[in-house]
Amino acid sequence: MNKILYLPTRYFPAISGAELYIQRLAEILQSRYNYQVSILTSNAIDFRALRSSKGKIIKINNKYFKSVNNVEINRFSINYDDNLEKKIEKLHQIESFKLLNISNETLRKILKNGPYLDNVFENFGTLISNNYKLIHTTFYPYFNLILALMIGKNQNIPTICTPFFHFSNPRYLDSDMIEILKAFDLLIACTEIEKRKIQELLNIPNSKIQVIPMGVDYNAFSNSDKDKGEFNFKKHFFQKAERKYKMILFCGYKNFEKGAISILKAIPNIINRYKKVYFVFIGPSTIAFNRELSKIHKLKDARIINLSPDNLTGYLDKKKISAFKHSDIYLMPSRSDAFGIAFLEAWAASKPVIGANIGATPQVIRNNIDGLLVEFNNEQDISNKVLTLLKSKRLRNKYGLEGNLKVLHYYTWERIAAQTHELYNKFEKRGEEP
Repeated sequence: MNKILYLPTRYFPAISGAELYIQRLAEILQSRYNYQVSILTSNAIDFRALRSSKGKIIKINNKYFKSVNNVEINRFSINYDDNLEKKIEKLHQIESFKLLNISNETLRKILKNGPYLDNVFENFGTLISNNYKLIHTTFYPYFNLILALMIGKNQNIPTICTPFFHFSNPRYLDSDMIEILKAFDLLIACTEIEKRKIQELLNIPNSKIQVIPMGVDYNAFSNSDKDKGEFNFKKHFFQKAERKYKMILFCGYKNFEKGAISILKAIPNIINRYKKVYFVFIGPSTIAFNRELSKIHKLKDARIINLSPDNLTGYLDKKKISAFKHSDIYLMPSRSDAFGIAFLEAWAASKPVIGANIGATPQVIRNNIDGLLVEFNNEQDISNKVLTLLKSKRLRNKYGLEGNLKVLHYYTWERIAAQTHELYNKFEKRGEEP
């Protein structure tokens, strides 16, 4: 039995692409390939909790605290002490950290992102006794990456990182923070363009970075049984006389980076030319989003449904799945996606997608084949492309079908887990090249 250790920043019931990636890999590798997977993570639920005590955390009495779908979870409390120099001094006293040769400037910047789990240091002995074959961590540039490297050095086992490197976001290009990625034995990029960008920035050999994309639970989102006794999003949320209105869906963090605020700003132009449409937003809100939303609510013909994680029960929540199945267009003009699982979810439901022509998205969406690309934060371009699809059922069906076929053949979680399993097998001995 292969024992592996996963170190994500957060874990379910926290929901984002990085968390879902680790969760689905853990569940499938354990159930299909006889792995024994352990999760080491923080007790944070939202991003704020990674570095602030005012964020949401999961309590020890929560039924998901120690296990999710038979995967063992070890959650550690976050130390919110803001004395960075004290943290740096403590780390320099640990032998496995000294072996990493990380500069204080790099350490200082990553510590600011959190989550600082100093209680893990006291449990190194227990971790070593588990005889893990490898460690896999995710989500640059957070402190769990340093923890993974420290444990790897302590146990003398390979360390792998899937950084989800948002290279189109200037915040990710800090030369000090990027240096941490060089310390890993292997990096996994989601697209070829992400791989090329990381290689360019780090000057690392081709063998040290592999490409494995993201996945989707195809059968859960497939639109074939949309109306067979399942939760019906339109019947539940739409006015009865408006259930034939079109529906535009956004699912993700409602901030500027994800394009949610740009969508809100495009709504007046869209409804001025096409009134019979609902806009549905699913995901955590931000102050900026709520401020802009309050303006849109004042418009006469604006029909907006706004759901947060508090209204949902997780990744496979019935409301969320039904929203994808009953939508007409999936719209996420983001610049901060290493891939974009939500595009796969929309395609699994045979829906056309619109994304931003920036970052990795142009490699995920084939423009004018399975979706459309828009200029990031260009509300006029967004509204024009949305109207193009609203007015053409033929294009919506064409793009949705093309995307559906692509997902079915290349992007199911089962396929992604199989590729990851194959990659892990090449790491049976430390230093063996992939």
